[in-house]
Amino acid sequence: MNRYETHNIPAPSLRPHDIPIDEVVCLEGDNKQALETGRNRLLVTGVMFMIAFVAIAARLVDLSVFGPEGEPRIAQTIPSSAIAAGRADIVDRNGVILATSLPTASLFADPKDVMDPEEAADKLAVVFPEINRNEMLLKLKSNSRFVWIARNLTPKQQYAVNRLGIPGISFQRGEQRVYPHGREAAHVLGLTDVDGNGIAGVEKYFASTLNKGEEQLQLSIDLRIQAMLRQELTTAMAEFQAIGAAGTVLDVDTGEIISLVSLPDFDPNLPDSMQGTVGFNRVTKGVYEMGSTFKLFNTAMALDSGTVSINDGYDASEPIRISRFTIDDYHGKNRWLSVSEILVYSSNIGSAKMAMDVGSKAQKFYLDQLGLLHQSAVELPEIGQPQYPDRWGDISTMTISYGHGVSVSPLQLADGVVSLVNGGLRMPVTLLKHRGPSRPAGTRVISEQTSKQMRGLMRLVVTEGSGKKAAANGYFVGGKTGTAEKQVNGRYEKKSLISSFVGAFPIDKPRFVIMAMLDEPKGTKETFNSATGGWVAAPVVSRMVSQIGPLLGILPREGDLPGNFEMKTGKPRLASLGFAPTTAGGRQFASF
Repeated sequence: MNRYETHNIPAPSLRPHDIPIDEVVCLEGDNKQALETGRNRLLVTGVMFMIAFVAIAARLVDLSVFGPEGEPRIAQTIPSSAIAAGRADIVDRNGVILATSLPTASLFADPKDVMDPEEAADKLAVVFPEINRNEMLLKLKSNSRFVWIARNLTPKQQYAVNRLGIPGISFQRGEQRVYPHGREAAHVLGLTDVDGNGIAGVEKYFASTLNKGEEQLQLSIDLRIQAMLRQELTTAMAEFQAIGAAGTVLDVDTGEIISLVSLPDFDPNLPDSMQGTVGFNRVTKGVYEMGSTFKLFNTAMALDSGTVSINDGYDASEPIRISRFTIDDYHGKNRWLSVSEILVYSSNIGSAKMAMDVGSKAQKFYLDQLGLLHQSAVELPEIGQPQYPDRWGDISTMTISYGHGVSVSPLQLADGVVSLVNGGLRMPVTLLKHRGPSRPAGTRVISEQTSKQMRGLMRLVVTEGSGKKAAANGYFVGGKTGTAEKQVNGRYEKKSLISSFVGAFPIDKPRFVIMAMLDEPKGTKETFNSATGGWVAAPVVSRMVSQIGPLLGILPREGDLPGNFEMKTGKPRLASLGFAPTTAGGRQFASF
């Protein structure tokens, strides 16, 4: 008991200055420590909450955007422009769109979120009648977290699905490859699969470039000429009941492919239409014995090597018998023939003898230089491998001279003829538009003089020989027919023909080489039941020249060839057989 309690005196109130200084300092330290502790606790709590929210957010993104195996789960918000730019457009030489990508939506489901699979399958079957309802139900009942229901929906289908209000299904934004002109350039363009991967044609060959989406891929193809050639080949194929057709148009100065058509073809907008043989590119993938068109190369190498001159000739009065083989002429003249006549009359006997004088080694060298013994370098994945004998003996040398015993693609044949008519330069054949004013560098394979002589001989084939039906009013066309029997089970079938014509125009100063081929054509009453190249393929080239000339500004001309374009033949031999030469601006021979 203190003194205040003893005398009942109230204790005085305690004032700040009455508290000892050491006790005041102690109280302030306790308060600061309490505040610091509270602040640290709040900070720790805040960080923990932040980590928790980040973890939850990451999990939500993982669950909503990515499912098992990285499959997309929801429609991503991607601008239409960005989607369209995902794969670059393909255009023709004039900028016409051949292939483009459009934004689209695809439907998928998370089966674990589908509350009533039976009901969902019934509703979806109404919107997608082409999808098997039972298969769809199996998908919706599966243990997967992601299944596709339908790809590349139309806006109408997407709207119909939205109205169903089925939980567990969503849309995935993407793009669909579209080919506005359908079948017109099918074998050139190829197509993409449902995921946008190129699986054929330039879509496959230039896949990495197109996927960058940086700029359009411009091809050398002219869609107008492409449509013309496809129509002409389709008509001829139907008229002569052929099982297939092929054709191409090449620019002789640049090596550009202006048109490339293979029939039958497919619609790249409908991938299922590519099933079977329609997906086979006869122009670049198919290799065939091209028959007498090879006599162009045989004559060129004989002239260029100096083996013969334009006025020389060979005795073609008797068949050639070697081993168990006999080489004869189709409607032969059975007499001595000049070099010109051997080509004009398409003599197998004369060609074989000429080839033997050239020799196997030189023949192989020239054919290789002309690009006929190795695969074409054109920008397509569908490229055929030329076939020729391992043992290149005398028999092979003779048969190859007239297009048997060696198989090449129609594009290789046309490419080789380009070198014969453009002054003797081998141009790199291409499906890409040539850029720049200068002519691409070529490789010389024959002399300019030989090229000039070949142009003259090719003109004679059209005016005097088997290629008469390739003539076109106002345009000087030169070329060569070819008819070869196909091998079936190791034997040549007389009724299974490869009939073709390859030509150039204007032949005095060529701009284009055109090649047309029909596979197993049948003769008609109008062709006197004949299905040779002169009857079935030459008219296709004639009609093409008549259409291409005016379209590309090549003016028709009247009269004969210009005076500086002289065509020489075996004059002494021809004159002795009653030919009457005329001199209408050059040297030409009257009809037989």
